[in-house]
Amino acid sequence: MRTSLVSVDVLAVRRSGGDVQFASYRRRTEPFEGRYALPGVLLLEGERLEAAGRRALATKTGLSTSTIGQLVLFDEPSRDPRGATLSATLWAVADDDSPLVEWRRIGDPGQLAFDHAEIVSFCQPMVAGLLWNDVPFTRALMGERFTVGDALSVTAALTGDLPDRGNLNKKLAAVPGLRHAGFGPGRGRPSQWEWPPEV
Repeated sequence: MRTSLVSVDVLAVRRSGGDVQFASYRRRTEPFEGRYALPGVLLLEGERLEAAGRRALATKTGLSTSTIGQLVLFDEPSRDPRGATLSATLWAVADDDSPLVEWRRIGDPGQLAFDHAEIVSFCQPMVAGLLWNDVPFTRALMGERFTVGDALSVTAALTGDLPDRGNLNKKLAAVPGLRHAGFGPGRGRPSQWEWPPEV
């Protein structure tokens, strides 16, 4: 009996204004040649998942990341027409951009190769759970300084619901290392948050 292969697929996200996007790339080989997919590679013997995830980003999209972590394992036997392949799905926050990438809204993945649209939809609540709870993810996604309006928009983009401003401010105040940075200029003087350099 043939054993299953293990692929490592990466849900690499970035903040674009108040929205959250993920990276897809156009496949150059069969199966699904010409279709867009999440960047992924087969796990090599002795290779760690994180190393494979970084390799997938570099070789398929040209992206790099300083923050990456595990999400979930997909084990549907028929998910790959070439044979049984497990998918270890990782999250990453993209540090840069690349002409090889098509960025898509995380809430609207569209048509993707394999079961990647289902992977994005299944993992979206997990990524939402990282926001404000996982400091490296939150800092990488939100940047060094952001407004409460940014926080509201990004939270809504990931959860599908606009949070209560007062409750969100309390949540922000509880994030380790994150601090209130006063109020910005302009109409309404939006509340701002930042990470101190030493964190």
